[in-house]
Amino acid sequence: MSPLKRSRNISARMGRWSARHRKTAIFGWLAFVVAAVVIGGMIGTKKLGDTDTLPGESGRAARILDEGFKQPAGETVLVQSRTLTADDPAFRAAVADVVRRLSAVPVVTNVQSPFAAGNPGQVSADGHSAIVNLDIRGDADTAVDRIDPVLEAVGATAAAHPSLRIEEFGVSAEKQVDDKFNKDLERAGLLSLPVTIVILVIAFGALVAAGIPLLLALSAVMATMGLLAIPSHVWPVDENISAIVLLIGLAVGVDYTMFYLKREREERAAGKSESAALEAAAATSGRSVLISGLTVMTAMAGMFLTGDKTFGSFAMATILVVAIAVLGSLTVLPALLSWLGDRVNKARVPFVHRLQRPEGGRAWGWILDRVLAHPLISAVAATAVLIALALPALGMKTVVPGAEALPQDLPAVQTYNRLQKAFPGGQDPATVVVKASSVNTPEVRSAIDELQKQALAGGRFHQPVTVDVNKAGTVAQIDLPIDGTGTDAKSNAALASLRDDIVPATVGAVDGAEVGVTGTTAISKDFDSAMHRTAPLVFAFVLAFAFGLLLVSFRSIVLAVKAIVLNLLSVAAAYGVLVLVFQHSWAKGILGFDYSGGVMAFMPVFLFVILFGLSMDYHVFILSRIREAYDRGMKTEDAVAHGIKTTAGVVTSAAIVMVFVFGIFATLSIVMLKQFGVGLATAVLIDATIVRAVLLPAAMMLLGDWNWYLPRWLEWLPKLEHERSPEVAAEPEPARLAA
Repeated sequence: MSPLKRSRNISARMGRWSARHRKTAIFGWLAFVVAAVVIGGMIGTKKLGDTDTLPGESGRAARILDEGFKQPAGETVLVQSRTLTADDPAFRAAVADVVRRLSAVPVVTNVQSPFAAGNPGQVSADGHSAIVNLDIRGDADTAVDRIDPVLEAVGATAAAHPSLRIEEFGVSAEKQVDDKFNKDLERAGLLSLPVTIVILVIAFGALVAAGIPLLLALSAVMATMGLLAIPSHVWPVDENISAIVLLIGLAVGVDYTMFYLKREREERAAGKSESAALEAAAATSGRSVLISGLTVMTAMAGMFLTGDKTFGSFAMATILVVAIAVLGSLTVLPALLSWLGDRVNKARVPFVHRLQRPEGGRAWGWILDRVLAHPLISAVAATAVLIALALPALGMKTVVPGAEALPQDLPAVQTYNRLQKAFPGGQDPATVVVKASSVNTPEVRSAIDELQKQALAGGRFHQPVTVDVNKAGTVAQIDLPIDGTGTDAKSNAALASLRDDIVPATVGAVDGAEVGVTGTTAISKDFDSAMHRTAPLVFAFVLAFAFGLLLVSFRSIVLAVKAIVLNLLSVAAAYGVLVLVFQHSWAKGILGFDYSGGVMAFMPVFLFVILFGLSMDYHVFILSRIREAYDRGMKTEDAVAHGIKTTAGVVTSAAIVMVFVFGIFATLSIVMLKQFGVGLATAVLIDATIVRAVLLPAAMMLLGDWNWYLPRWLEWLPKLEHERSPEVAAEPEPARLAA
């Protein structure tokens, strides 16, 4: 037997082995999950540092600073009054109290009073605001863990001077945002599990059957988080990786188990024995799970092509969780079903189990009958709806926003806004980095002075300009307060003048010097440019490999092309909805957000790979049932009706799980999470309704036997065989369309 022929029977062989050695399979899976969790806990997961993920010139400059200075994390305390000025005794007394209390905090160093010599620019132009700058001792990446004593000192000072506003920004803001982000993710996790359970109970009508998909999905997530610790010591992962693993693991784990379990129950209901039903499920749904898993992993691998370390860690983690979910579906799942037998239907929920219908219910049957009766009208109408939803995507504006995209009710964000108003650009300056054998030579010092002069003369940068040199005298940091919010058009225009004109004419002209511009504006610009540059590569990679997998799986060039086109329509429609919601103001009150400046720059690529991968779950599952029926003798139109109707229930249930779970993210407070939730929920909903229930069957009816077209020069592709289904076993083999 050839390797290709052996490989196409892998799912059936794994299912048979697991059913016969169910104790070994079940306890082996438990041991695998426990071992993964223990190993992960012992060695720990290494996370990406703050400068590891920064792109382009801004990332290179930031890493020079990090290596040259080993800078501590900074904090800024704002002292502000509507009536008093910095010359009033009460104002100065409050500032002195801030300096005194903070100087006494052990984790604080380098406290800079606005009234001390050598600290110009720490009093606002109108005199009603002053800032006290300080540093937090120790590693900047862990400064948030040591900020509490600083918060207590500032809080005590504010209480002692109630007539003035005394608040802080910096590490304290990072702590607030992190806490808000983590609370959002915790809320999403707490809500998603009960929602998933309820939907699964409705789908299966029995508590035991409903618990199996969730059990497999959660065990795959746990194993992934443990095993991920091993490669993380070579390729560190993003700090939010657990949320991504949970989402993808829950989605594919539930989907794959539902596909498998529904088929096994269907075969039992048709009169097959327990062992025969399991073998049929392994050979059909098991093969669909394998194909779908490979397609999803291919899509996720596209994130490697961005060259971004955060995306790379997402790719590594999602590929791992999908692989483990596939492994569990092909091994421990048939073992569990073999052990449970018909007890999988135990603990039936009153009334709910009576709703179970082998062909997805009357509603889907009614819709499908009309689609198949009028395929041209249905295809045109569905395509028109998708194109209408996708059209706004042509005006998509990708952004990397700053504090303006954070919840405006956060105290830290309100403090930031006050600082920006009193000290324009001071909290998000453009930073010019100069590295040379010595930055203290007359030539370098003269170039830095000229840089300051030209920057201020242009009117796009402001005082105070600060210059710091590291102890070795090899790196200089020049901070230039910049126009705008840090990420808007004014800031980008200032950055362009700095990079294109000012830097090349000054420090950039010094022989042997390495220069670069970093800071919030530069990082945002570079990341946005990197996403635009690499997105076509990601899209091409995913589409090409998905096409190849589908071509091999279904031996039809038409089905492969159609699958790609339909998935692209789903993704485009989701993009259009994102633009409609987040680039206009009408949805602000509904979803509770303030920022409508555009779509996060990473979102199009991120959503594309995830949506493309997840939507292929349904497509592969439905096409497998249609192809199975066709290969066993049904006419194309009958095979389409049979395949859609028999999968309607499980596809609907799986889609509802994902729509509700992803939809929870749309209710969270962080705009990035809202965009993530709206994009995913919309795409899954569109994919499972307009595309799978209307456009797919209509297109297949219109194409007829051309659906199965394979050029003669591709006849060498392996011919995958299917387990006989009781509904079609007696039908003769059809004649094939000539190539």
